[in-house]
Amino acid sequence: MTVLDAHCDAPSQMYRLRDFSRDNDHAQVDFPKMKRGGVDASFFALYVPASKEPVPAREYALALLAETRRQVAANPGSVRFAVSAEEVKKNQSEGLISILLGLENGTPLLGAEGTLEYLYEAGVRYVTLTHSADNLLCDSCTGKGTWGGLSARGREMVREMNRIGMLVDVAHCSDDTVRDCLRLSRAPIAYTHGCCRALASHRRDLSDDLIRGIAREGGVVGMSIYPPFLSDAFVRTLEASGLEEKAKVEDDFIRNPADESAARAWFEVLDELAALPRPGVEKVVDHIEHALVVAGEEHVGIGTDFDGIEVTAEGLETIASFRLIFSEMRRRGWSEELISGVAGGNFLRLLDLVQEAR
Repeated sequence: MTVLDAHCDAPSQMYRLRDFSRDNDHAQVDFPKMKRGGVDASFFALYVPASKEPVPAREYALALLAETRRQVAANPGSVRFAVSAEEVKKNQSEGLISILLGLENGTPLLGAEGTLEYLYEAGVRYVTLTHSADNLLCDSCTGKGTWGGLSARGREMVREMNRIGMLVDVAHCSDDTVRDCLRLSRAPIAYTHGCCRALASHRRDLSDDLIRGIAREGGVVGMSIYPPFLSDAFVRTLEASGLEEKAKVEDDFIRNPADESAARAWFEVLDELAALPRPGVEKVVDHIEHALVVAGEEHVGIGTDFDGIEVTAEGLETIASFRLIFSEMRRRGWSEELISGVAGGNFLRLLDLVQEAR
């Protein structure tokens, strides 16, 4: 079995001075934790904030890429880059964790001609088209419906992604954007990190109809461990706590991660968030099970969103506990073959399918 996390925001934390060779406090992911959790591969997403315009967005994405490359190169006994299922399997056989790359927010692609091809050659294998606001490519699920789905440039970009073998990721996209991608893409698409709207009403979650559509075209949906995606009750708990307002201290930490007082203030908020009653591993598996019923066993995976979320499902505070998900699936009677697909096999197969569709 190959264990793969389809979405982790590690590059942002690397850029904020976290040394991934160390077992860090107040860190959801680093290389020692990945090893303890039995994680064989992870997509590290180059997350670019929605506020950035194309040129600075491209520059920021390349800075994240450079830092990720630096830290991977500094740990040759632990990790190695991979761009295909074959390379992941090879690394696994040598006892190495595979680092795959994604781009979260397609705005950098418009920063200079040839950026999509450059990032593909650099190892990026999926692009999450948008993030928390509509961009020049498409509408976000938390946007204003600027385009009614994909823009003309967005349609052109999806065609180009198909041409070179880049996986289209519709996490963060509006329903209309997802539908447009399903109609337009010649290759299967992915929803790398989120949950099921039938179980929790968050706008980031996916409807059964769209889950079926992605599966019907050969794609994969990745279930997250973020409490607001898992449970409406937690959303109410969070709102009542007042911690969303306090969490704004993270902005100071992001601006100057070397400032010990800024880091300490942010870590205190993280501790308070972790003390809230949260949905646990069982709720994560509820969403996995629902997706399996709707999509079928070859079309579901896991995209935690570790390092991009301020609080996790209870019991999954770090990636070191990743395999608790599979323990709960076994407890419920799921077969080893099915668990292997959810653990990573389905996303690895999708990588091959996208290449074959070029």
